[in-house]
Amino acid sequence: MTASPRRPITRGHSSPARRRHGRTAQAGETSVNRSLPHTDIRTGGWIARLPVPLRPYALLARLDRPIGTWLLFLPGMWGILLASGVDARTRLRLIVLFGIGSVVMRSAGCVVNDMWDRDIDRLVARTAGRPLASGALRMRQAALFLAGLLVIGLVILLQLNPLARVLGASSLILVGLYPLAKRFTWWPQLVMGFTFGFGAPLGYAAATGRVDAAWGALYAATILWQLGFDTIYGFQDMEDDARIGVKSTSRLWAGQPRLFVGACYALAVAALLLAGWLAGCGAGFWIAMALPTIALAWQVAQLDSTDPARCLSLFRFNRETGLAIALAILAGLAGQ
Repeated sequence: MTASPRRPITRGHSSPARRRHGRTAQAGETSVNRSLPHTDIRTGGWIARLPVPLRPYALLARLDRPIGTWLLFLPGMWGILLASGVDARTRLRLIVLFGIGSVVMRSAGCVVNDMWDRDIDRLVARTAGRPLASGALRMRQAALFLAGLLVIGLVILLQLNPLARVLGASSLILVGLYPLAKRFTWWPQLVMGFTFGFGAPLGYAAATGRVDAAWGALYAATILWQLGFDTIYGFQDMEDDARIGVKSTSRLWAGQPRLFVGACYALAVAALLLAGWLAGCGAGFWIAMALPTIALAWQVAQLDSTDPARCLSLFRFNRETGLAIALAILAGLAGQ
C-alpha cells in the first residue's frame, strides 16, 4: 500500500473536512471519543537509558511493552504444565526455553508485522511512531535484525524434540501471514489467535512428544481466548482502520462488542475444561478454574469499545488471566 501524504489523525473530534468527506465504515461501528492522541509506545524508562542507536531496535521488537511476550509465553506454559507423565526438571527446562523463545519470536513477529504494515502504520495515530513508520529505521536494518532473531529462535528450537521442531518451523508460515490478513479478511484477529496461540500446542508437544485430543482442545481454547482479547485491543484503532480501509474483527463486531468477546471467552473456558478433562487433571483444576472464569467475565462487564484507554487496560489484564489459568492447570497436576 502506498503511503498517503496525509498525516495520521490524532483521534480527537472529527474535523469539518473529515465530516464532509466521510469514511468507509462497517455497519454498527460506533464513534470513538478521543480528545488526545493515543499510543502505547513507551520511549521512557529503561528504553531511554539505552545507547541511542539501539533504541529504535528495542522499540521495533516491542521490548518497551512486554505484555505481548507474556501473551505468547503463557499458552506455551499451559501446554507444558498440562502434559501428563513429565518430570519436574523437564518441565522447568522447557519453561525456561519457552520464556527465552517467547521474547525472541515475539520480537521477530513484531518486525515482520511492521515491515508489512509500515505504510499503514504511518496513517494510524497509535502506530505512527513505530521505527519503520517514522523512518527511524530502514527496511534493510529491520531485515538484518529479523535474521538475527530467527537464528536465535532456531537455536532454541533445536533444543526441542523432533515433533516440536517440525511444529515450530511450520508456525513461521502463520507469522508471515498474519500481517496480510487485515487486507483480505474481517477476521485478522482469528489469524492472530492461530499464530500467537501456537505456543500451547507447541509446549504440549515439546513435553509429551505427541499430538492428541487434549492438544487440540488446548489449542482451540487458546485461539478463542486470543480472538477475544485481540478484538478488545483492536477497538482502539476502529476510526483509523475505517478511514484507511483496514479490516478487523473489532470493526465487524463494533455494534455488539460484549456479545462477541463474551462468546469467545465462554467458548475458551469450555475448551480449557475439555482439555483438562482429556488430560486427566485433578480436582484442583476444576476448583481453580473459577478464578480465570471470573476474570474473563469481569473483562466483558467492563468493556467499553469507545474508550481506548480502558480497552488497552483490559487487554493487558489478560496477563493476570493467563497466569490464573496456568495456576489452575498446576493445581490439577496433583490428580494426574
